[in-house]
Amino acid sequence: MADGTIYDVIIVGGSYAGLSAAMTLGRSLKNTLVIDSGKPCNAQTPHSQNFLTQDGNTPKRISLLAKNQVEKYGTVKFQKDFAVDGKKAPYGFEIKTESEKTFGGKKLILATGVRDMMPNIKGFSECWGISVIHCPYCHGYEHRDQKTGIMANGHTAVHIAPLVHNLTKDLTILTSGKAEFTDEQRAKFEQYNISIIESKIVEIDHLNGFVKNVVFQDNTKMGFDTIYARPPFEQHSNIPTLLGCKLDEQGYIRVDDFQKTTIEGVFACGDNTTAFRSVANAVYQGNVAGAKVNMELTHEMF
Repeated sequence: MADGTIYDVIIVGGSYAGLSAAMTLGRSLKNTLVIDSGKPCNAQTPHSQNFLTQDGNTPKRISLLAKNQVEKYGTVKFQKDFAVDGKKAPYGFEIKTESEKTFGGKKLILATGVRDMMPNIKGFSECWGISVIHCPYCHGYEHRDQKTGIMANGHTAVHIAPLVHNLTKDLTILTSGKAEFTDEQRAKFEQYNISIIESKIVEIDHLNGFVKNVVFQDNTKMGFDTIYARPPFEQHSNIPTLLGCKLDEQGYIRVDDFQKTTIEGVFACGDNTTAFRSVANAVYQGNVAGAKVNMELTHEMF
């Protein structure tokens, strides 16, 4: 049973998507609870770019500013905790937290994000988000004209290589194993002087998170300033699957154009739904989710 208040909406996750949804719901006078552990996946990233009005600010500063603005809406409450379980209830849904509190809500928004799974490469995790980066739109401009590696193979490498080549011409593809490219793809790389190295990577030599060298299994090394990588991920929370939300073939929560999942009353927004991971996109999706939830609640009460 829920402890006390049954909220109109519970938002699990209080980063950009969750806060954006909370602002929309607060402005619509909906009693909303945001449950967040305060441990965002981009905590190590020094700066956030490509988001209007906040370009170059730290992720923490953007989040704090957003939370301060959302807190001005009296119907939005915050609970610093980690949501560990979720289930359906007669009135909607119940969320249980790590501190063994149970909260009830009519609707549920999952802004739970994803967890990047670091490869077994020494130094990789220390550089992740600093000089080992995932997105040319989020970080590429700051790393333009640098000696750059793309740690990828096959389709992923083919997809990202032109985007990175647009920013730097000193580019090498690091497949860390047998390269999986067609003759046509190899010819294209050769045309643009993009070399391919198949040697297995065992270490990222760095200084305080800034790449110096990539070290290979045969003890040779090559100097780099920046590495692009797309490590595998998993859903940061198991609540979506506990509730029965379907995932797509890539592991993202399936949603429609209004961020509705396959379970009635459950919405999802942010990195847990899309490969396009950016602050701007998370804020957009949260805004859409909040508006759709408000519309459903309002129509149900009208």
